[in-house]
Amino acid sequence: MSRKPFVIGHILSLLMIGALAGCVSRDMNDLEHYVNEVKSREQGEIEPLPEIKQIETFAYREDNRRNPFQPTEQERTEEQEQQLNGLAPDPNRRKEELEAYALDSLRMVGTLKRDETTWALVRTKDNTIYRVKAGNYMGHNHGQITRIAENDIELTEIIPNGQGGYRERQASLALKE
Repeated sequence: MSRKPFVIGHILSLLMIGALAGCVSRDMNDLEHYVNEVKSREQGEIEPLPEIKQIETFAYREDNRRNPFQPTEQERTEEQEQQLNGLAPDPNRRKEELEAYALDSLRMVGTLKRDETTWALVRTKDNTIYRVKAGNYMGHNHGQITRIAENDIELTEIIPNGQGGYRERQASLALKE
């Protein structure tokens, strides 16, 4: 091993430190002048903080009132009905490849018909083309293909309804030329 690069590196470092030390000026007149100017400026007034209004408090006593943190009977029955309608995505169903893509990132590019089955050709954003038929799934919202026409694909999606249940929504994918 040669020590030559090590020595040369140290020498260059010392030369650079020496050159930078020569750039330092002990004259600080401009800085002192600026500080004195700022200190001599007229001081402004700071507005006082706004007065904080006292909020009237309410002490809750049950006294035959309903508990505000428990659902009412009507809310409970609506929740039970939503749970009883049975509409929910199947968590045990194996996901299909096109379910990894948002529906708006997919493009229908054509159709094929073989025997009695109509297939749609769908292109992804990475230009891969997939062949799908009625019953296949695509999109992030558990969209099941219900019908394939010459110019579009119709789907039924299962989306959250915002109240702990699910609802169906119709969607379609039109042919892009």
